[in-house]
Amino acid sequence: MIIVKEARTKKEMRIFADFPFRLYKNCPYYVPSFRSDEENIADPKKNPNLEDAEIRCFLAYKDGELVGRIAGIIQKKYNRVSGRNCIRFSRFDCIDDEEVAAALFKAVEEYGISRGMDTMHGPWGFNDQDREGLLTFGFDRRATYCTNYNYEYYEKLVLGQGFADESEWLEYDFVIPEKTDERIARIADRLKDKFKVREAAGTMPMSRLIKKYGHKALQTVNEAYAGLDCYVAVEGKIIDSILRQFATVINPRYFSMLVNDKDEVIGMAVMLPSICEAIRKSDGRLFPFGVFRLLKAIRRPKELEMALIAVRPDYQKTGVNSLMIARIMHNIIEDKIQNVESNPELVTNTAVQSQWTSLEKKVVKRRKCYIKRIGAAEALAEAAIAQDGAPSAKKDEE
Repeated sequence: MIIVKEARTKKEMRIFADFPFRLYKNCPYYVPSFRSDEENIADPKKNPNLEDAEIRCFLAYKDGELVGRIAGIIQKKYNRVSGRNCIRFSRFDCIDDEEVAAALFKAVEEYGISRGMDTMHGPWGFNDQDREGLLTFGFDRRATYCTNYNYEYYEKLVLGQGFADESEWLEYDFVIPEKTDERIARIADRLKDKFKVREAAGTMPMSRLIKKYGHKALQTVNEAYAGLDCYVAVEGKIIDSILRQFATVINPRYFSMLVNDKDEVIGMAVMLPSICEAIRKSDGRLFPFGVFRLLKAIRRPKELEMALIAVRPDYQKTGVNSLMIARIMHNIIEDKIQNVESNPELVTNTAVQSQWTSLEKKVVKRRKCYIKRIGAAEALAEAAIAQDGAPSAKKDEE
């Protein structure tokens, strides 16, 4: 017998947060989120995303044993902007059992229908700063801190519930050159003069830099990423929360922020010191020893994760991105960083992929999000298929 129940109490949310640790206990590739973040994900006092979104978390039990979890997120801002009625599934973790998966997705579907939704898609988070996408290639690679790891059978379970492909991402390993390309450095200097931009990183302590430019920088990211699949602009308290995290984990040597002669932020690039092993060793806990492991990983990193690169639309295709790349790559080579891995880049986002043409790289992972109609919309789609005698090949349009 399979029973799915909503996690409501603090104890149940601790169980919700703990389940992946049990499922991936012996998996060397899994990198957990911080337990405290997951335990408090449904608490409006501790999760600023809930100002304009709502979430329900579910646990699945089979014959009395915990066997899965899932969350349903209604991202109200995205629905308003897109004109859609979507519920996102997130935090999907499950044993290899189609009946368990079906029960979990049914719980999210029923929640969505009760709130007037006609489409379910995911795995999406609250916004682009949250983990998203289901791993479909690269199961023998450790996850980055910003990405999910899942077992190979997950895609079978998702597709078995009637989902179709929606979005796909690539992730890369970059080959670190032995020395700085002087040609790129010369081009960067010329671009500074031509477009009257300057590097703000390193000119003041990171705390002051974030206080002065943080909101402007994330607004630039919003503008640069506005056209990406299911992107949700970050605003208000969510920006404050992100900036607090930035101030903690950014090493300024692998960070670049460009401002113009009007003191406007026109570009930002961030590579984060990998904190994966520190989190794994601390079992997703900051205290009592996790914080010290994190600080060591941030100050003396051996690996980096490419978090983001964003250029304001009116400065795109000018080459100013090379200014940020040149600065960060110089420090990577000087510091003898051993490995640089990208976080997910949309297959359709050729603009960001083209920014790395000067660097040798190889695809090491792929991940996808999936979509299906629910409720009355699903019934209409099934009726249309029955009438036509075959499913339509046309994909849902954004």
